[in-house]
Amino acid sequence: MKLTRRVALGLAAALALPLAAQAQDPLRVASYPANPPWENKTEDGSFEGFEVDIVNEIARRMGTTTAIEGMDFRALFVASASGRVDMVISSLTITAERLESQSFTQPYIEGALGIGVREGSDIASVEDLRGRTVGSVATSFPEQWLQERAEEIGYADYKSYDTTANMLTDLQTGRIDAVVNDVVGLRYAFRQMQGLSVATEIVTGEWFAIMMPKDSPLLEQANQIISDMKADGTMAEIYERWMGVPPAEGGLTLTPMAVPTSVE
Repeated sequence: MKLTRRVALGLAAALALPLAAQAQDPLRVASYPANPPWENKTEDGSFEGFEVDIVNEIARRMGTTTAIEGMDFRALFVASASGRVDMVISSLTITAERLESQSFTQPYIEGALGIGVREGSDIASVEDLRGRTVGSVATSFPEQWLQERAEEIGYADYKSYDTTANMLTDLQTGRIDAVVNDVVGLRYAFRQMQGLSVATEIVTGEWFAIMMPKDSPLLEQANQIISDMKADGTMAEIYERWMGVPPAEGGLTLTPMAVPTSVE
């Protein structure tokens, strides 16, 4: 009887070890490395930003940490779909197409697009893009938005970029006439770049959230933590830290929500 009990205890301990180790494994997070204020890779190799603070807080409440890896924007979707990472952050919009192969947490920001131009440009609206050369980041929501409206807008040429930095450099040097991108990111970037400004803001109703592998076992837990962060004021603190103003009352940043299953 003693031997049986000893064996049983040993087996239980052996089984518990992998579970304990698994609980301590860092969350594998993929991020586009140059997307401030959402996320940005610093000179020492660490990451900082609005969404970085969110995933770090999620990990802390899960009893672990994060291991954030920088990737090209297009590679983020492959990494999540293949299960190589647990989460992806990069001001990602929830879309019906993405929901077919990915899962998303509840949103925490309602995004808007901006048209970036050189100072002195006569572009002041979407209508002014007609006949111009326009750029955006490959596979991003702004690119999709532009391509779906190509005939309506009537731009002369479209250029797709792997990095925001290359896109904005081409804008600055006059290789393209305008860019369309997340307006918060553009305004943040233009604080550091001379001669560029946001001509106008485009309200799109897009929702930003954390992307995860389809039906991830961590999805519901992560979503509940985001709800808790909204309810206890943590999300508001993070928002104000990076955006410089408090979030709007009744907005997505303060409203707990369920895991989205559609964009309606």
